[in-house]
Amino acid sequence: MRMYDLIVKKKHGRELSTGEIRFMIEKYTDGTIPDYQMSSMLMAICFCGMSKRETLDLTLAMRDSGDVMDLSKIRGIKVDKHSTGGVGDKTTLALAPLVASLGVPVAKMAGRGLGYTGGTIDKLECFPGFDTGISEETFLSNVNRIGIAVAGQTKSLAPADKKLYALRDVTGTVDELSLIASSIMSKKLCSRSDAIVLDVKTGSGAFMKQMDDACALAEQMVAIGIMAGKKTMAAITDMDQPLGFAVGNSLEVMEAIETLKGNGPTDFKQVVFALGTLMLLAAKRVQSEEEAAALMDEAIKDGRALRKLAEFVRAQGGDDTYVFNPSKFPKAPVTVPVIAEKSGYVTRIQAENIGAACMTLGGGRMTKDAQIDRSVGILLKKKNSDLVKKGEPLAYLYAAGERDLDIIIQNIRDAYEIGNEKPVRTDVVKKIITEDVISE
Repeated sequence: MRMYDLIVKKKHGRELSTGEIRFMIEKYTDGTIPDYQMSSMLMAICFCGMSKRETLDLTLAMRDSGDVMDLSKIRGIKVDKHSTGGVGDKTTLALAPLVASLGVPVAKMAGRGLGYTGGTIDKLECFPGFDTGISEETFLSNVNRIGIAVAGQTKSLAPADKKLYALRDVTGTVDELSLIASSIMSKKLCSRSDAIVLDVKTGSGAFMKQMDDACALAEQMVAIGIMAGKKTMAAITDMDQPLGFAVGNSLEVMEAIETLKGNGPTDFKQVVFALGTLMLLAAKRVQSEEEAAALMDEAIKDGRALRKLAEFVRAQGGDDTYVFNPSKFPKAPVTVPVIAEKSGYVTRIQAENIGAACMTLGGGRMTKDAQIDRSVGILLKKKNSDLVKKGEPLAYLYAAGERDLDIIIQNIRDAYEIGNEKPVRTDVVKKIITEDVISE
């Protein structure tokens, strides 16, 4: 079998067999197939696409290129959750303990952020001492004992995907749906959870800017999960403005804590509850959306969800006193308001611009080795449809120093679009994708 022949085959729009796809991934991972040939194949896929069967085969081949976790020792139906990422997306920090407090085991592999803000691992490490490098034995034990564990992704997890993504990033082949879906799902299937819930963001602060594209990606991933034998569902959620009010690591952790106390932002709670409902349904913990919402409300009101977060932090070496006293989180030394220059209604907040401002403050990383300042960030005071008066604060900056603040302030001010007419509020949860939707 030759890679040359496979490239020509795909170039002419013909389907690759399961064996051909496995050969291609195995030989590229071990270095036998060079970058220039794989680049040609990726471009052929971009032009000709892949069938559902090819996309599944590619996903499974990448999954099998490295270690695959064995979660069979964990009792109960295990549900994993993945988000395509966005500005202010701290969902796992509230969602995982909330669902775990209701008896659904959460065994999650997570990563660090590369971009606007830190990833889930960076946010969890805001708790002093929190360790995401726990052993597999401790990981499994924690899930069985307290219902939740989060560990950092290892280098041996889907190495073919890491190698392929690095090549796609420099060859203009990132945005093909089958390649995106297989990249995400190969890592999700490595964890061997029984069910997968996906949060696919759409809007200015998301990878998928358009709703149609987000739906197409969600449907691809749900189809892959179902064909791989996993109960898989997705929610399409809005990222046309930051999620919640907090953008920045410690600020987002504090907002997640407030949400588990019952005081969180409405839009953030809606996303947490939508995903939590899908997780509870997938785990067969409830029979209806109404039952799921009632149970989650009860877990927040009686303090179970917050106590579960503290138990989770403590189990992985973190200082759980921060859960009950968030004022202990370090504060950036400089706080500056961003003042509105005119009155009106907020018609839109360019989430991407807010995220870029947070990264400029030091809350995100441009390269994998860059250090994050977990104390800096942005706290929004006005969201879409809110009335704002000239001279009122639109947001507050939390910065490490005075440098470049004028530029950052103007960038945040420019991210706000203010008009004379109040826009209609839209639901943050746009659509739910299930097996029934896929089969229609």
